[in-house]
Amino acid sequence: MLPVTLSSDRVRLEVPTRSDTAAITEGCQDPDVVRWTTVPTPYTERNAQTFVDALVGPGWASDREYTWGIRRTGSNWLVGVVSFRTEHRDLGFWLAPSARGEGLVHDAVELVVRWAFSQGAPDVSWECYEGNVGSAAVARAAGFSFTGTGTARIPARDGGPTSAWTGRRRADGAPASDLDWPAASFAEGGQHGDVSPTRRR
Repeated sequence: MLPVTLSSDRVRLEVPTRSDTAAITEGCQDPDVVRWTTVPTPYTERNAQTFVDALVGPGWASDREYTWGIRRTGSNWLVGVVSFRTEHRDLGFWLAPSARGEGLVHDAVELVVRWAFSQGAPDVSWECYEGNVGSAAVARAAGFSFTGTGTARIPARDGGPTSAWTGRRRADGAPASDLDWPAASFAEGGQHGDVSPTRRR
């Protein structure tokens, strides 16, 4: 599939390119991104170039993973990344600290979910490592149902298994589960992480 651009009043989602290397490198220095994802650490510009060249382009071309850079409307500076993988119909995201608290990742997630539904996906899944209240708060606010705690699809940074919170949003609008969200995802502090760990970068 050729990359598509998605937009709202607050954000524009476009495919990341080599020109975004500096912004991606900067964003992946954030301790929360390092803690809740498996990005290389230390993260260098070479890592960002490899991400763009070996994952973003081939992901779109193979219909395996669709990746967008998150940008404020009217700005070309990348402040985060959101992506959707087709095998498990799951999404992941991270947002730079300077862009948190503005509703940008909420808009980005909503745009990607609605786009996936328009492409025929019956549902979209989400997961984060257990305890990542920022990511859980984003998913809960985006209409995902909490579907439980289990083994994460992506191992921990050391390669071993780790626990994940999971969620799902159905295209027909019906709840995917009647489970309650973890109480921590309702905490005020949970609104600021904006990092889902389901991506290696």
